[in-house]
Amino acid sequence: MPKYIFVTGGVLSSLGKGIAASSLGTLLEHKKFKIALLKFDPYINVDPGTMNPYQHGEVYVTDDGAETDLDLGHYFRFTNSPLNKKSSVSTGQIYSEVIRRERKGDYLGKTVQVIPHITDEIKQRILACAHQQEGIDIVIVEIGGTVGDIESLPYLESIRQFRNEHPNDCVNIHLTYVPFVKSCGEVKTKPTQHSVQQLRTIGIAPDFILCRCEQLLAQEERDKISLFCNVPREAVFDAVDVDTTIYEIPMNFHNQGMEIAVLKKLGLPDSPSDLKPWKVLVDAICHPKESVRIGIVGKYVVHQDAYKSVFEALTHAGAHLGVHVELVKIEPDKFSDEKSFPDSCKGCDGYLIPGGFGDRGWEGKILAAQYCRENKVPYFGICLGMQVMVVEFARNVLKYAKANSTEMDAESPYPVISLLEEQNLITDRGGTMRLGNYPCTLKKATKAYAAYNADQVLERHRHRYEFNNSYKEAFQKAGLVTSGLYETDNLMEICEIASHPWMVGVQFHPEFRSKPLVAHPLFCEFVQHSLHNKKAHATKKP
Repeated sequence: MPKYIFVTGGVLSSLGKGIAASSLGTLLEHKKFKIALLKFDPYINVDPGTMNPYQHGEVYVTDDGAETDLDLGHYFRFTNSPLNKKSSVSTGQIYSEVIRRERKGDYLGKTVQVIPHITDEIKQRILACAHQQEGIDIVIVEIGGTVGDIESLPYLESIRQFRNEHPNDCVNIHLTYVPFVKSCGEVKTKPTQHSVQQLRTIGIAPDFILCRCEQLLAQEERDKISLFCNVPREAVFDAVDVDTTIYEIPMNFHNQGMEIAVLKKLGLPDSPSDLKPWKVLVDAICHPKESVRIGIVGKYVVHQDAYKSVFEALTHAGAHLGVHVELVKIEPDKFSDEKSFPDSCKGCDGYLIPGGFGDRGWEGKILAAQYCRENKVPYFGICLGMQVMVVEFARNVLKYAKANSTEMDAESPYPVISLLEEQNLITDRGGTMRLGNYPCTLKKATKAYAAYNADQVLERHRHRYEFNNSYKEAFQKAGLVTSGLYETDNLMEICEIASHPWMVGVQFHPEFRSKPLVAHPLFCEFVQHSLHNKKAHATKKP
């Protein structure tokens, strides 16, 4: 039988439950256990696919096309957990399934209620995650939201029931906030006490308390939390703020013996673990040999989580190359009416335009792509960023003055980017894009092939618009090469400019496949060429 670790949060949101769960998963995998991770989100949306990134951060996509919470990106980067539609569950999904079954008549005339019907469905989702593959030893279940939120109550009640049904197979880790009040120079444990009290009122007694704090807790503070929250002293752990990188967190937990304590509570055997690769990674990030400046020209750059996977993929590439990647966040709507890429945005060694939707900042992104093409500056376009690259090339090289994407201008005389054919009759917005894994066949003797060193790769997609093949011949004659192709539907997956040192656009989202110990090859090539560009300019200076 699998064991279960439930991770709840208290005091306030955005404490990092997802990173904490992922970090513990890392340590358990190094103990040779096979784990699975599951995220419960209490919002009524079926998934975050229709949410504004300003509200919810990025939408992470799995191989099977599930649009999920960004915490699944942490799960992927920190662990080898299987991730799919069974790994991300929302209140919208739970209620949709219960209502579907009620309409079908599955409840035999009973009154459908939160208890037991909603809670039973939640518990079934936990079991489904545990048995999605053979040999899963431990399931880590993260409950979104904060204890005290009305939306989270059904999930907490389900955990209470589940623990009663599996008394020897479950532990609860409660993540709280322990603030440092500067005016009096003291650490305050009262918010943690109140949070645990609220959790116990629901019927859940935490086995471990994980304290998010600015600095390591003194023994006196740990003893106080132990006393008032009714947990052993050795069950109180620090989740202290890290200075440089979130990849330090597994090592911080390991140094406190957190995974050993959890295994003991679950009745599982301990074994030696080799964390040397993780230590090497952290050292590479904390002590880079060189640095490079990458301009991120995106619609949502003011929100730190909107392009989370892109930022992490650049960090991975930097660690692989021994380079610190400095991110310069550029808002393209601030210069959309300028005649040229403004001086305030110049000075980066390379530029990346990530995905997005809508026309805000569209013209500014095209100016950025034009600057990179004309000045031979490395450029990486992802999803919408590839479409920006195509439109800029059409306007300024092919001289199609009003070329555009039909997403931005449905009446464009040169619709070089247009809606996928199967999207024409779709009216619903949620879960209807081209989603998940698709194969991409690479053309030899191209920059894309040099990066991957493979004939075919699998990459994840999330988009509605594609390159219009009616213009393919004109683009190729002018020097824009199709270096990656989805052969089944003859769709451009990767394009690049043959005469440019490194100007590459991809229709998929390679950031979703990058891991800290296995950096994505396209990001590595982009950072490497940006570094070359920096050095080349340095040698030209008098």
